[in-house]
Amino acid sequence: MLIQFNFKNYKSFRDEATLDLSATKITEHESHVVDIANDKLLKVAAIYGANASGKSNVYDAFAYMTYYVDESFKFGDEDERRRKSADGYVKTTPFLFDEKSRNEETMFEVFYVDNTENTGKTYQYGFSLKDNEVIEEWLYSKAKTARNKYKTIFYRKKGEELEMNGFSKNHVENIKVSLNKESLIVSLGAKLRITKLKKVRDWFLNNEIVNFGDPAENLFLSNALPEGFIEKKEVQDNIIDYFASFDEAIQDFEIEELPVENADDQRREYKIGSLHKMADSGKLASIPLKQESCGTLKMFALYPSLKEALDCGATLFIDELNARLHPLLVRNIILTFLSPEINTQNAQLIFTTHDIWQFSNELLRRDEIWMVNKNNEGASELYSLVEFKDEEGNKVRRDEALAKNYLTGNYGAIPALKPMKMLKGGNADGK
Repeated sequence: MLIQFNFKNYKSFRDEATLDLSATKITEHESHVVDIANDKLLKVAAIYGANASGKSNVYDAFAYMTYYVDESFKFGDEDERRRKSADGYVKTTPFLFDEKSRNEETMFEVFYVDNTENTGKTYQYGFSLKDNEVIEEWLYSKAKTARNKYKTIFYRKKGEELEMNGFSKNHVENIKVSLNKESLIVSLGAKLRITKLKKVRDWFLNNEIVNFGDPAENLFLSNALPEGFIEKKEVQDNIIDYFASFDEAIQDFEIEELPVENADDQRREYKIGSLHKMADSGKLASIPLKQESCGTLKMFALYPSLKEALDCGATLFIDELNARLHPLLVRNIILTFLSPEINTQNAQLIFTTHDIWQFSNELLRRDEIWMVNKNNEGASELYSLVEFKDEEGNKVRRDEALAKNYLTGNYGAIPALKPMKMLKGGNADGK
């Protein structure tokens, strides 16, 4: 489980931001809290904010950290061809609106418990980048019984001797020989099949990161088929049951393999139809799955990530969860993660949203509601409702009308609106 995610000097976030999944000592919805590794952790975090406030940049920061952990073993000083190609690495973007930040490092860090280990060990892993170079990288661990004392697994800093503990001499030498300034030790170590480093890399890869705010990714996800969908009837039946949780119209699927022009082509394409019961005869009629509503297609696209996260106890991070979905359907997804009967592996759901229906003390704890506000200097700030204080130093009470107070600007993180006088009807010259 993710305990905490920290990042600094990334896109609209100039100063260090912290998304903390540790439960505070408030008393509402105590069933939402999971006891693990001597920590009390939360399974849901909802991130609100105005358009252009930077809330999607929280998602982007976590996605970028995951990308760099996974891909950086490929990056190298000598590989100019790859760097210039379309599949070359994506550079990190610091805060660009002051000269100091433009020339400083960008930092990413996570604290987490690996659900697959069942040891209660906590890990702290992070790195900082500047000008396409790893300036610093660190990995520490803490046993469940060690209270607050972390042990160094490795520590790396530009210009200093590499520190690695508990590795074989051969592994250390392989890392030193192969490591370049653009690659992470965790990424390279996973490629070299060093178990303790591969496990860190795999923790990132086991998480699900989905961006429904990106039209291209949204289209790709809507057209991707869940694993085993074609050949396994049980997978199809499970998706029918999944659809029935919000719409019982789809009764089954019809799958037709399309002919291939080239016999040597190993790719297979399929025509997927959804079967609906006809009102007059009770027979089943097929329509192309692509002609289903946008909401149904989004739920179809969400299914693999929801299933994988809940099966594996992973962290599912979604940008724009509410897009094209009814608020009650969004609420049902949240309740699924909050349910100890369904979410038996302690999977986590972190999502950005504008859905005011979920901004409720009937559904969420105050430490599960997060907001992003952009200050007068154009820098984004991330804070939870439980830590927010008004100008007089008053905290948010558990019995407040949260949604109403949020919309009236009591907690920040809303747009500052002005009349759209430029749209006044009339001639082009305003007459």
